[in-house]
Amino acid sequence: MTKGKQGQVRSGADQLPEWAASHLNGKRIGLLTNPTGINREFVSTIDVCASIPSVTLAALYACEHGIRGERQAGVLFEDETDPRLGIPVISLYGKIKKPTPEMLEPVDVVLFDIQDLGVRFYTYMTTMLYMMEACAAAGKPFVVLDRPNPLGGEVVEGGLLVAGFESMVGSWTVPFRTGLTIGEFARYVNDRQERRCDLHVVPLSGWSRDMEYPDTGLPWLMPSPNMPTMDTVRVYSGNCLFEGTNLSEGRGTTKPFEQIGAPWIDGDELSREVNALGLPGVHFHPVTFTPMFSKHQGALCNGVHTFVTDPEAYKPLESALHLLHTVIRMYGDKFEWIPPFKEGRKNFIDYLTGSDRVRTTLHEEAGLRQLVHDWAAEAEAWKQERAPYLLYPMTGSEASR
Repeated sequence: MTKGKQGQVRSGADQLPEWAASHLNGKRIGLLTNPTGINREFVSTIDVCASIPSVTLAALYACEHGIRGERQAGVLFEDETDPRLGIPVISLYGKIKKPTPEMLEPVDVVLFDIQDLGVRFYTYMTTMLYMMEACAAAGKPFVVLDRPNPLGGEVVEGGLLVAGFESMVGSWTVPFRTGLTIGEFARYVNDRQERRCDLHVVPLSGWSRDMEYPDTGLPWLMPSPNMPTMDTVRVYSGNCLFEGTNLSEGRGTTKPFEQIGAPWIDGDELSREVNALGLPGVHFHPVTFTPMFSKHQGALCNGVHTFVTDPEAYKPLESALHLLHTVIRMYGDKFEWIPPFKEGRKNFIDYLTGSDRVRTTLHEEAGLRQLVHDWAAEAEAWKQERAPYLLYPMTGSEASR
């Protein structure tokens, strides 16, 4: 973490009134946001937009979890009317997830302000991409109010999504951890679209790539109901893989993604086995929990709690692969991959990981080693591919690579 820089960072939302005065005068704007759309004075971007006299806030667009973060993961919803502003709240997480031309008719320009995690399968990135495609087709500008990558902008982890495995939890060929801000990601994908949108990014001020979110001085609001703290964010890009299995990933507890388990796991035995691997920067401790909802609701689960002991050394994805491999090796008679949700669809783990390699090879020691090797190589190659799209320079050792 960078020391001595707390309180200096201004997000795109903090700079919106000044930017709007010179770029959006007289426009009807639509805002794609959620509760994380907030400035450093704790004013929501919805209210910021509504208070700018030179623009008209004509519509809100809501993605997974709703405009106020009121819905759990996977809960679909339809269009609503904002009770306070009396303007439409158009759902992008109902029957329709890709905006239609009719959805964009009320506005001249669309703004995006959502805190993401810099992780490929966090669905906000996909919703943004769909909106960019819709704006390109409609000939309407798209503006990203940039926000920090919570884990900084230097470290990346592979592997890349394979063509044919696109979904809401992976819409583009990028690694698990992109090492990009949401604005940089928009620049990258827009440059590769068949039809580019008129993209504008209102950049961060005072942010450097070696800063984690607590260094910024910006208020932290949960990006989604199961992402309460930075401890959760730190393990999410790895432990989210357990969503594709019949183990609980801790949803329905106060420690989602930090706790992994099932009724048939022996937590002492599992923690002893995985700790013996000597994985850097992490310790797995036996834990018992009872999910209040989601998988194994109401059942006593045993498993492990992931403690990050050295954030700089910890590799969440590699650690999760080793943990998952160990579970399969020890409990192969009870372990299962979640089956496809619909006929003709792939297993959910395939969408999460961007290919079928984890499902088809991780049970073998050689498969695990090959995955770790290949994904590390893909992450290194990605660093070069992302370089032209960085809005903020590299720092420290990474800058000289």
